[in-house]
Amino acid sequence: MNYPHNCGKRTVAVAGAILLSASLGVAQAGQQPSGPAGQTPGQNNPAMDSQMNAMNASGQPSPTDKMFVKKALQGGMAEVQLGQLTLQKSNNDQVKQFAQRMIDDHTKLGDEMRPVAQQLGVSDPNGVSKKDKSTMAKLQALSGPAYDEAYIRDMVKDHKQDLRDFQTEASSGQDQTVKDAANQGSKVIAQHLQMIQQLAKDQNVNTASK
Repeated sequence: MNYPHNCGKRTVAVAGAILLSASLGVAQAGQQPSGPAGQTPGQNNPAMDSQMNAMNASGQPSPTDKMFVKKALQGGMAEVQLGQLTLQKSNNDQVKQFAQRMIDDHTKLGDEMRPVAQQLGVSDPNGVSKKDKSTMAKLQALSGPAYDEAYIRDMVKDHKQDLRDFQTEASSGQDQTVKDAANQGSKVIAQHLQMIQQLAKDQNVNTASK
């Protein structure tokens, strides 16, 4: 998945929480009394700073930030669906525990991230990406150990990509609130990557890139 793509997914739950709390903080900041005389309008005003940072020359939210949020929502949706499929297909308790964690994290992420997406004018995705649909179709045809191995491989690959995507947004995004969320989210994704890599080791699944 491209993320943000599945992500990492629960990572993104935390990222979503950060986005939401940050947005609430912005609203509160906008209610603070004006500063000492002589201050430039908007100085020390996170709401105005964030809004200005999010705008490009045309006065619209940054396309890059909007795409990041859209992919994060879409990737989280895919994580939930893949997790649900895994609970049906797998007989491995470790694999199922990981899948359940993805379901829980990304369900929460979606709930917390949608208000932020609305603020940026990002519509709720109608479904998962074509790539994720293809992945699900391939996994649907498998069962037992073969399914577990394919799922683990996919999760390792996805989390590596998600981590790169979040780190890129954190360093190159324009909306400071989204950048902060991406920075925090990248830390959670890194933890997810460690989890799935350990699971791969425990299950003797070779995830080395070919």
